[in-house]
Formats: sequence, C-alpha cells, structure tokens
Amino acid sequence: KAAQFGRKVAVMDYVEPSPQGSSWGLGGTCVNVGCIPKKLMHQAALLGSAIKDAQHYGWNISQPVHHTWSVMAQGVQNYVKSLNWGHRVQLQEKKVKYFNLKGSFSDPHTVRGLTKAGKETVVTADNIVIATGGRPKYPMHVAGALEYGITSDDLFWLKESPGKTLPSFILYVSLECAGFLTGIGLDTTVMMRSVPLRGFDQAQMASLVTEHMESYGTKFLKRCFPTKVEKLKSNRLQVTWKNADLDKEETDSFDTVMWAVGRAPDTKTLNLETVGVKTNSETGKIIVDASEATSVPHIYAVGDITEGRPELTPTAIAAGKLLAQRLFGQSSELMDYDNVPTTVFTPLEYGCVGLSEEAAVQRHGSDNIEVYHAFYKPLEFTVAERDATQCYMKMVCLREREQRILGLHFIGPNAGEVIQGFALGIKCGATYPQMMKTVGIHPTCAEEVTKLHITKRSGRDATVTGC
Repeated sequence: KAAQFGRKVAVMDYVEPSPQGSSWGLGGTCVNVGCIPKKLMHQAALLGSAIKDAQHYGWNISQPVHHTWSVMAQGVQNYVKSLNWGHRVQLQEKKVKYFNLKGSFSDPHTVRGLTKAGKETVVTADNIVIATGGRPKYPMHVAGALEYGITSDDLFWLKESPGKTLPSFILYVSLECAGFLTGIGLDTTVMMRSVPLRGFDQAQMASLVTEHMESYGTKFLKRCFPTKVEKLKSNRLQVTWKNADLDKEETDSFDTVMWAVGRAPDTKTLNLETVGVKTNSETGKIIVDASEATSVPHIYAVGDITEGRPELTPTAIAAGKLLAQRLFGQSSELMDYDNVPTTVFTPLEYGCVGLSEEAAVQRHGSDNIEVYHAFYKPLEFTVAERDATQCYMKMVCLREREQRILGLHFIGPNAGEVIQGFALGIKCGATYPQMMKTVGIHPTCAEEVTKLHITKRSGRDATVTGC
C-alpha cells in the first residue's frame, strides 16, 4: 500500500525454523501455518462427513472409505507454496524490495539484516513497521516437551500422518486441529486443564462445541495437565499427566504430541530496548497507540505483536493499509477494532461478532442485558439423520427500549459465512427489532437468526426446527 503512494519500500522477512525443523516461505502465519492450511484440512474432514451423509441422499459409495494424509498434505502444501510465490511476484510488481533476512534494530532508523550464513545487509528508513507476528510457545515445565512435541508450526507441514495424536491445552487451535484429525479418521485426544475456548463465550457456546466434538469421536482428558513426555523404544511417545479430579498420575502412549499453549510475540531478537520501543513486560507485546505508533514516533507495529489487539489476520491487514494511508495518503482514519467477526473452524463451526454474554454482563450489568436464543436443526441434517443437539444461536442485546445488539453467536454449518453477513449490521448499530424485521432467506440456517424470539432464562428451553 505504501508503494502505491510512490514511496520507496522494502520488506525484510525471515522464518526461523521451528525446534522440529519446520520452515516456510513468504506470507506469515496465516498463509503458511494458520488460517489457510487449517481451513483446507478442515474442509478435508467435512468431506468425510459429507460422504457419510451422501448415502442417505441416494449416493452409492463403496466401503470402507479411507483417507490418505500424504495426498491431502501434498495438495495443501503445494497451494501454500503457490501463495508464497504469489506474494513475491506482487512485491516485485509493486517495486517493493524483498530481503530474505532476519532483521534487528541498530538504531531508530536502521535495521540490520542477516542471512542464514551470517552475511549482513543494512537498511535505513524514515518509517519502520514491525509486523513479525508470534510463534507457538512450549510448556517448558513439562519434561520432554521441546524434544518430542510439535506445534501448529509443524502439523501442517507433516508429510506423513501424525497417527494417534494428543493436542494438549485447549486453545481454539487445539480444538480446530483435533476436529479435523478426528474427522479424517485419526485417534485424537485433547487434554484440557481448564475451560475450553478461553476468551470466547462460556455460557453455552464453548461447551456446546466440545460436546459436539465428543459425540463425534474426539476424546477429552478434562482437568488434566501433562508432566512428562518420554520416547519409547517403539518410537511412540509416552505422556504422563496429573488428573486433578482423581488426584493421581495417568499415562498413555501416542504417535504425536502437539502443544497448543498460546503464542509468544516474535520480538526477542529485534533489539527493541536499544531503540526505545516499549513492550508489556508480562506479555512481551509492543505497546501502541490508536494510530499503531510505538513509543518511538516513526516506528509502528501491527498485528499479533501489538498489545490489546485481536490476533486475527484481517485486522492486521486492515490496520497496515490504514497506517499507509495515514502516513502517505493524507488520511486520518484509524482502525476500529470493535465488532470484528471471527470463527472457530471446529467440526461444527462457531462464529461470533461482538461481546460474549459474560463480557456484556461485566460491561453493562446483568439487569441491563437481554439474551435471545434458540436451538435449531439445519435442513441438511434431516435426511442424513445427523444429530443437531449442539446447533445453537444467541443474540446478546441491551435491555433498553432500542435493544441494540451487543453480540451474536452461532454454532452450526458454515458459521463463518453466516456471521460475516450479520457482522455488517451489528457494525452499523443494528437492534433486535430491526433484526426481527429482516426477512430471512428460506430455508437456511442463517434465517433462524432473524426469528429469535425466545428470551434466555435458564438452560435449554427453546428449540427451533426448520420447515
């Protein structure tokens, strides 16, 4: 974007291999080890479910059906590599200089880049943007975690099936990976120390997602935390964990152990303290103001490394474009981080925009909140006789006369597509009465959002079934 304003621009990008040796090309987390390969492997699992459904719709499919990891992995990895190449071509077309170097600050206007062999290149600039993102953390208190475990940085680049897998700690990436691993037929167990999907709505939504996964074959070790990983003579990994409910140690062996304990900002080697860029001492994230400026006026930061920002690719992209427009395009528009929609691509997807019920209550008080909700059955589930017990939606509103919508939460097929549409209305200040006046597209799952008239009081007290 800056180059389009006629500025001289360079990009310095380098991927440090993971502890297990995985590395990738230009494009960042989303392209290489995040949204893109994750969604494609999620699609592979959905196709497996569709094959089962197809028989109810009259398709004759020979049994047994078998999934080959290497074929899927090759297709996904080839597509990711095509995106890497596409990014390089676009930079070249827009006359942006690309340095495949690991950068760090020498002074506030100078970045020193090193090749893998240690050859140095020095670049100076009037303005510098830090957008290094994050890398997965390892539970270093667990013996053998670093030596034998992998993370999402490795999973998407495996050439062979991970086999019986233990995703440990229950962040959304753990559930997404566990969901597609189960969906393609692998023995998958999730170890969860506390609540699932921390940071998302806990009043129904998170528990319904895990209930559905459990009913479709993913195993859960609840209130358990690992203490040790050992490699057996068979090359399998023996994991020892503490069961907090039973107050005893338990063990099992797995082919793969995947850690999903969160991500750390990739800033340690940038030499930020030398140039005066301030970070949060607890999180390591860079402190920025509303204009994405750091404590050094001409140094900016966007994306996952910034304190208090959502760790989402689209927000980082939008923030970067707006920053370029403010610097070089005579704009004053700031990034608006409120009401950003997102989706967790678990087998039954969970999409949301706005506040969770807990956040709404905390911000406005329980007496000022009204929640409309319903269980529903997708029409496509009927002939296939699929269980729709966890298909659920709720709308969190202010109780005042206008009843402005504070948050919308949806569990069901194509949740991302559903939430994307409603996000515009909520961004524009939509109210509950306006939503009820909206005519839904029949017979879709999204239509049910426009018919929510059951006020939440307790438990499962409402079900809406399509025509």
